[in-house]
Amino acid sequence: MRRPRPGEPLPRAVYRILSDGRFHSGTALAQQCGVSRGAVWKAVSRLRALGVSVDAVANRGYRLPAASELLDAEHIGRLLPRSLSARLREGRCCWSTGSTNADLLRQLAPAPGRFDFLTAEYQSAGRGRRARRWFAPPGGALCLSIGWSFATLPADIAALSLAIGVCALRALAELGCSGAALKWPNDLVVGTGKLGGILIELRAEAGGPAHVVVGIGLNVALGEPVLRLVRATGTSAADLCALHSRGSERNRLAAALIGACVSGLEQFERVGLRPFLAEWRVADALAGRPVLVNADGGAVAGHARGIDVNGALCVQTREGLRRFITGEVSVRVTS
Repeated sequence: MRRPRPGEPLPRAVYRILSDGRFHSGTALAQQCGVSRGAVWKAVSRLRALGVSVDAVANRGYRLPAASELLDAEHIGRLLPRSLSARLREGRCCWSTGSTNADLLRQLAPAPGRFDFLTAEYQSAGRGRRARRWFAPPGGALCLSIGWSFATLPADIAALSLAIGVCALRALAELGCSGAALKWPNDLVVGTGKLGGILIELRAEAGGPAHVVVGIGLNVALGEPVLRLVRATGTSAADLCALHSRGSERNRLAAALIGACVSGLEQFERVGLRPFLAEWRVADALAGRPVLVNADGGAVAGHARGIDVNGALCVQTREGLRRFITGEVSVRVTS
């Protein structure tokens, strides 16, 4: 019998019991959690409000449409190579928080060569670039942040999100997942649907060490309620379940991403963007396509011509080749 853990939020306890994909009656859930059936009903309502699909059938109880493992820091740690897990300072998986990136940035930076990781099943203030809302229901996505320290700030730091995008594809390939591409500067896409995003946040002093937090959000199995929310924003989404990969095993996915990103951060610190360029260009979802770039100076139309050695987006316009660096820039494909 799966009993609640000390201090475990009731929605998480109910979700954990339902994560086997089987029916559990309200009475059985109440007994296992040590609460009333009314409290169970409220917990289920809370899960649905967060975007979790929970089936309810008379005389059978509640269930999730499919089995879904909860993220577990100890499990993730066991899946890391021993040489990497020995360098882990702290790894945590929480039920909910405002932002995993913000949480790690508030902590003291790990020593160079060591790292932290934090996941959350739900982020109340999850966001992407330009403060866009990130929809991620419990069990339906992976919200992962990795804390790292650079001894000195790399010269190519503005292009770090491009390197991390390559690292994410390396991790997916390790799990047998193909079909994802990279959209400059920080999105993973499948066709026209967004699979995930990268958010880099930095705290540094001039000439000194830099505390960087790498945030990665990947859609695993969103479910129709969240897909409707995403469509309402005028965008489309994709998830790993549609790619039929082991990436839907979220603890294994988290471990693969952590391993690829830590190795990539070390590589980036030594030599910058150069060793990532070839892989990025192969995965470039914009190459050769008509695009509209919105930047501080206004909108620019043209055809995407890949990235240069510094990670800038190159766009061929009627006036000539234009370069755009990461920052407050957005790009969309035009017809």
